[in-house]
Amino acid sequence: MEPLQLRNGAVATFAALCWAMVSCVHGVTFLEQFTPFSKDGYHVQVAPDGQEAKIVLDQYAASGFGSNYQYLFGNITMMIKLVPGDSAGTVTAYYLSSAQPNHDELDFEFLGNVSGQPYSLQTNVYANGIGRREQRISLWFDPTTDYHSYGVLWNRKQIIFTVDNKPIRLFKNNEDVGIAYPNSKPMGLYASLWNGDSWATQNGWVKTNWTHAPFIVSFRDFSTLDGCVVTNDINPCTQVTPTHWWEASAYQTIDHNQAEQLLWVKNNYMIYDYCTDTSRFPSPPVECSRNVPVL
Repeated sequence: MEPLQLRNGAVATFAALCWAMVSCVHGVTFLEQFTPFSKDGYHVQVAPDGQEAKIVLDQYAASGFGSNYQYLFGNITMMIKLVPGDSAGTVTAYYLSSAQPNHDELDFEFLGNVSGQPYSLQTNVYANGIGRREQRISLWFDPTTDYHSYGVLWNRKQIIFTVDNKPIRLFKNNEDVGIAYPNSKPMGLYASLWNGDSWATQNGWVKTNWTHAPFIVSFRDFSTLDGCVVTNDINPCTQVTPTHWWEASAYQTIDHNQAEQLLWVKNNYMIYDYCTDTSRFPSPPVECSRNVPVL
């Protein structure tokens, strides 16, 4: 599959775009971008040069971190290397979330596995406190042996979840048919590693094996949080400007190549889709047919 490309034949990394635009947060070290949830120096470990961070789960504590900034729209990505070996029961969450109540949230949840089995990636979308939009795929590579990029391209018209710049999920703005859309609440970026063995692996049948602890997830590339930073007023982030490149007309819809990639993921790697779960939704939710890519 081809990587996600900029329109008109231009190919560029989002990190390179970030450096060229004033809307970016230019700090490139972990602590310039994030604050650890734990201060013990063990459950969140930061490399001396600030270019890599690890979060640790053991029998005593979960771990994680949150961004120092809040964003409204942009392209938010992170390089992540997941727990190797027997990670059954563990959940690595990487998500954008606004303040409660009636919060907005865009989720990546990596569900641990028994050694030798594929990792599962669950995505979800909350808008105005309404979620229950889970989709789950198997990854087509081993996410524990090297870093891979996970992100969302988020603007006023659509949200595209990406893995290594390949689109894996599309969620459009369907406010015209009464579906809430996350377009007014600033969201911070968070990551956490915790024990979810009541549900995460084979619906909770496989439990966390604590003899394999500590479980460790690694992060790097902290310069790719290319979004509109909100301070006191969201209005500047709702304006179409050259620095808000994600609001350009080229990013308001998906192109043919992106539609092919989305269908490739759906046809080959989809494990669960709330849109086809008739036990939960006897009739598919309204947005489901609208979020299907059309070739």
